[in-house]
Amino acid sequence: MPNLLQVSRWSPYAVGAGIGVLSWATFYFMNKALGTSTSFVGAAQCLIGSVAPEHAEANAYFVKEYGAKGGGFKPILDWQMALDIALIAGAFLAAWLARDFQGRAVPGVWAERFGPSRAKRYAAALIGGFILMFGARMAGGCTSGHGISGGLQLAVSSWTFFVSMFISGVVAAALMFGLGGRTATKGASHV
Repeated sequence: MPNLLQVSRWSPYAVGAGIGVLSWATFYFMNKALGTSTSFVGAAQCLIGSVAPEHAEANAYFVKEYGAKGGGFKPILDWQMALDIALIAGAFLAAWLARDFQGRAVPGVWAERFGPSRAKRYAAALIGGFILMFGARMAGGCTSGHGISGGLQLAVSSWTFFVSMFISGVVAAALMFGLGGRTATKGASHV
């Protein structure tokens, strides 16, 4: 039997079940829904609060999303920020343990369509990430908040988000890469 920590890809069914159990634990122990994007609101509030505290305190969105019950703001390093940091660290650790760390700056399928430019790839990733985060905050949750926590509670808003996300992802991929089924076999540059 292979060492699970050294396997490069786990069964998506096992991972999905594990995320479901984690979500139960989050509800049971913290009375919170599993999510990640609200910590970016906390990071923005902390950054703005460090240079213009009166602006952060007067901002109704910051107070609503990251305000503490006793007034002021919750600490930035809360359970959700710890989860965000642990997700990144866990991904690096898993890739290192599985000896699958590729350090690819430009994925092959991207290079095949848009060329090997790292600057173009990083700019697209930054813009895409901003749009995703903006949409997640407008929708009141991200793929984990809506897709996992809201979905398992059968929330209509979460299923609406989920279906919309998949449809828009398919349309965006078709517009960017076409419908020809490209493969990522050439044109990649490595860090």
